[in-house]
Amino acid sequence: MCRWLACLGSPIDIADILVRPTHSLIDQSLHARQLYLPQEELASGFADHAFPTNGDGFGMAWAGRSGKLGQYRQIGPAWDSQNLRHLAAQIASGCILAHVRAAPGGTIAEQNCHPFVDERWMFQHNGTVPEFAILKRELTFEVDPARYPMILGNADTEVCFYLALSYGLDRDPVAGLSRMVARVERARAEHGIEAPFRATMCASDGQQLVVLRRASPEVSGAMAPSLYYAAGPAMLLTRDGREDQLPQDAQLVVSEPLELHWSSQTWHEVPSGTIGVLRTGQTPAFAPVDLHL
Repeated sequence: MCRWLACLGSPIDIADILVRPTHSLIDQSLHARQLYLPQEELASGFADHAFPTNGDGFGMAWAGRSGKLGQYRQIGPAWDSQNLRHLAAQIASGCILAHVRAAPGGTIAEQNCHPFVDERWMFQHNGTVPEFAILKRELTFEVDPARYPMILGNADTEVCFYLALSYGLDRDPVAGLSRMVARVERARAEHGIEAPFRATMCASDGQQLVVLRRASPEVSGAMAPSLYYAAGPAMLLTRDGREDQLPQDAQLVVSEPLELHWSSQTWHEVPSGTIGVLRTGQTPAFAPVDLHL
């Protein structure tokens, strides 16, 4: 389980959303507030099974010059990376994805850090494919053979990304993501896995954010990971006591609001079980995930 953010709109310095807010993603790497892991033994010692740290690597990806995507990933904790802070202060972009990773029991490697990038698409995920070791071979063999060599790590998120690409993410992003979710759910059901597939996901080609939030609906009590959005010229409280205003056309999606004290008038919860496409200057809209596309 992890924390992430995605931003689309007029170019801004990455530091404006990654570093400066009072509950920035860097702050969430050490002190997450809404990271519930009810099935994880490692979280059992925390109130409400809320696991606070995401120190198993970090990364960011962004739309750069001429539409090419940039990427930076490391395996250390984001809260202790001066390189991340320096780069975030020097790079401006109109489309930014950033992620801090918590991988209890998983492999800590740069190749498993998000966001993942393949040609013109970037992708990040918070959640888990349950019993992935059982499903890994079956799901991986569903990946388009031409894309299979691009899988470099051993994490469930990377397989989900390449499944979505194989199912047409670049042609119809909503259908590509929905078909990927349907395939994971079918594999889970066929193997009798009772634990839910829980996910918030974001895919982007630099021109749009495709955002999904859900948990397997038939599992009683299964909660989708938290996800919020803010649109328009929102004001962000910063660590130095100031207020930074986002651009008029901004679209911002986050695992947790970027402020310690936040207003529901600024931050809106993404409904569970939905998928949406966010574009610059448009009002975000979400619809139920259709697993029959």
